[in-house]
Amino acid sequence: MKGKFITVEGIDGAGKTTQLAWLAEILQRHGITYIVTREPGGTVLGEQLRQLLLDKTVLMHAETEALLMFAARREHLDKVILPVLANGQWIISDRFTDASFAYQGGGRELENSKLVTLEQWVQGDLQPDLTLYFDVPVELAQQRVKQVKHADRFEQEQFDFFQRVREAYLERANLYPQRICRIDGGLSLEAVKIAVEQALQPLLKHV
Repeated sequence: MKGKFITVEGIDGAGKTTQLAWLAEILQRHGITYIVTREPGGTVLGEQLRQLLLDKTVLMHAETEALLMFAARREHLDKVILPVLANGQWIISDRFTDASFAYQGGGRELENSKLVTLEQWVQGDLQPDLTLYFDVPVELAQQRVKQVKHADRFEQEQFDFFQRVREAYLERANLYPQRICRIDGGLSLEAVKIAVEQALQPLLKHV
């Protein structure tokens, strides 16, 4: 049986971490073997690139940032994602290519055509089976982030940056409605959990 590839997206403060745990619980309940990974990261090289990309003391061109993101993704696909799927297991990734279109495309205002070229080069036709996009207003997301941790290189960006990121995510969700499920991250925790479980039903019905 072919494994399933699920990605979780949203701006920082959208509630991804909480819902990743709930998603894993649902899969456990159905007896599904899975692994959880993240981007940038997921491999030895990917984690080293993550440290560089999140380091707020490092200045880099938007294109350099995008290239490093896709370099980490190429390793992630080769070492983790593709082998896991080929083994019939499910994989949940905290962020994937939609994040590049949102952060580097929307936030950094990098030309979409360059990201499309990188996407085709690095992953070919591979796309997640399901993407859960947790959408919250930027004001709420920033309030949540300030309460829990020190800002990294992305989190320290200004309101307008995150507004562009959110708009890019919403555009992606409108472009790919069959793959991307928008979930209102501002709802109560229970309501969000219900929405997550409903979004998973098409994948779970054949298990």
